[in-house]
Amino acid sequence: MSQDDVKAASRALSIEYAIRDVVVPATVLESHGHDILKLNIGDPIAYPGLPTPDHMVDAYANAVREGRNGYSPSYGIPALRDAIAADEREKGWPATSDDIYVCHGVTEALQILFAGVLEEGDVVLAPGPHYPPYMAYPQMYGAHTTEYRLDPNDGWRIDLADLESKMNDSVRFVVLINPNNPTGNVATPEEVDAVLRIVEDWPQCMVIADEIYDGLDFTGHHVSVASRSDRVPVVTLNGVSKVYFAPGWRIGWFGLHDPQNRLGSVREALERLLRSRLCASTPAQQGYLAGLTGDRSWMGPYAERVKLQRQRCLDRIEGIEGMEVEAPGGAFYMFVRLTDPAWVANDKQFVLDLLHEEHVLLVHGSGFSPERGRGHVRLVYLADVEVLDEGFDRIERFLKRHRSRSKTEMDS
Repeated sequence: MSQDDVKAASRALSIEYAIRDVVVPATVLESHGHDILKLNIGDPIAYPGLPTPDHMVDAYANAVREGRNGYSPSYGIPALRDAIAADEREKGWPATSDDIYVCHGVTEALQILFAGVLEEGDVVLAPGPHYPPYMAYPQMYGAHTTEYRLDPNDGWRIDLADLESKMNDSVRFVVLINPNNPTGNVATPEEVDAVLRIVEDWPQCMVIADEIYDGLDFTGHHVSVASRSDRVPVVTLNGVSKVYFAPGWRIGWFGLHDPQNRLGSVREALERLLRSRLCASTPAQQGYLAGLTGDRSWMGPYAERVKLQRQRCLDRIEGIEGMEVEAPGGAFYMFVRLTDPAWVANDKQFVLDLLHEEHVLLVHGSGFSPERGRGHVRLVYLADVEVLDEGFDRIERFLKRHRSRSKTEMDS
């Protein structure tokens, strides 16, 4: 930077977002006429056959046509808050509409939560690996993220001892992403209870329960974290993006479960921030409302399709030398381990080389955690089976070619 350059905030310049960062070189290749097979982004609409349900689209469009697209209340339109609260009561905790706050996606909800709670030196404990904003956002408020371990050899289960060892008076949030992004693990009720018991000993700490994939649980044991807590404050996150297949609408929400009525000051801070940024998209809220209150029979066939594609990926990976995976229990990701020595410590180079040589786009695991994600890649299994097969054919060809090249170099 020259002496006359205007300075940017160092905190902002340090932010990385692996999922979209790898799109930059892919876009360059596309500009040169190459077709890229994209298995990188968790956007259901990017893959044919999983459209946003018609009745939700109609509700969104009708709101625009009928002029219901002005500013809405800062905390969300009342009917949507009512519907979300009713849906959460079905999951087992006594949510009211006053506990629900609608945001411009879960990412904005996180920014508001961190801005409203975190001070200089505070700590967020997040699973390693995890969704990148849990690392990026806290630093914007003078805090930092510490990872607790998920076990890569046991279905990415929570290492409770590791979590407990990292608790102290500076920890303000313990994050549970359940089902997890990027690993797909689903915490059992017993694991959730154990985490709550740990947090219970720290009165200034809350649990963030990111449950955006809760409708894509293939284990049958997913539970709402708030439903398990009678002492610890829990902030539930969810929205329209994943289970309702409408990511571009950017409607998410957070709900405050405050079983011992200790969040009065926190609630006031969050509400002040919400009022200061006006509101989330009004017509998109109407579309989400239609999804919550209307027909949900479409969800079963969608989930069955995702499960079929999940199994196809498991079958293909089992037959490819140089890759292995812990079967995911939910969401629509696989966190695939690279076993060839050439790639174990260089997963980002694997992703870039695969992109340039075979035009397949994945995300490097170290982008989800420099330590816990290293030697892995995240794969999205929402594409058609034929597309997935083509992707695995190219990946297998790439691994064989580099394995043969390495052997030739060693022999010479």
